[in-house]
Amino acid sequence: MESQLLESEQTSLADPMATRPFRVAKNQREIDGTHTIELRPADGDGFRFAPGQFTMMYAFGIGEVPISISGDPARAGTLEQTIRSVGAVSAALCKVRRDDTVGIRGPFGTPWPVVPAVGNDVMLIAGGIGLAPLRPAIYHLLRNRARYGKISILYGTRQPADILFRSELESWRGRFDLEVLVTVDSAGRDWRAPVGPVTTLIPRAAVREGIAMVCGPEIMMRFTVQTLLDRGFDADQIFLSMERNMKCGIGFCGHCQMGPAFVCKDGPVFAYPDIEKLMRVRGI
Repeated sequence: MESQLLESEQTSLADPMATRPFRVAKNQREIDGTHTIELRPADGDGFRFAPGQFTMMYAFGIGEVPISISGDPARAGTLEQTIRSVGAVSAALCKVRRDDTVGIRGPFGTPWPVVPAVGNDVMLIAGGIGLAPLRPAIYHLLRNRARYGKISILYGTRQPADILFRSELESWRGRFDLEVLVTVDSAGRDWRAPVGPVTTLIPRAAVREGIAMVCGPEIMMRFTVQTLLDRGFDADQIFLSMERNMKCGIGFCGHCQMGPAFVCKDGPVFAYPDIEKLMRVRGI
């Protein structure tokens, strides 16, 4: 099992510019403007990735965008990507139908620290669509559940209608070996769960130390890091995904540059000390 865990972090691509055709097997609407696309390699070969990696998705005739992989890393023949419609390319990808073809480059990027986390308690904190890049790590942790200590999943979003993977969250919350806490910024009277930013869940969580994996809007991650530090987490045990800063997948265009780091090449997952100073810079 340990060798399998280690292999999952060594996923790379021989030719980073090679685009492979993938067939659409399913297009699942998650919430308004957000879809999960299930893809299968058109050439029949498998597709391996590590939790936290991303691909460049190409809508033929329109362009390509970087999208974090949101599926199960153990399903080598299936690629799942959760896409929010925010531009021409992502809007086109959200509209694909069964048997349509899209182009895929990748996988790229550094993974979540699922191997270093073995033997530790783990806290996963997501804001909004930031739950999608953390989902493969959750699948991995649950598949290897006996190798980890306590696991807490904290999720926050704007309102109940924006909760991503709602049925899956409910399923996870029903497990006795996992803690799932959900909050929203605002809600009506029928909402009976916490209301407030996701940081308010951290003091309530069972996990008090260990490894933390965080993904969401930058301002949410800044406040989350500070709350984790106040909680007693070590700075070098806090990992963040800067996937929103990615552009071309290989760091060639320069759009992903953050000081000396290139998110496409050096990330998207970073240990907090590696980007601490950069996160204090307005606009990053």
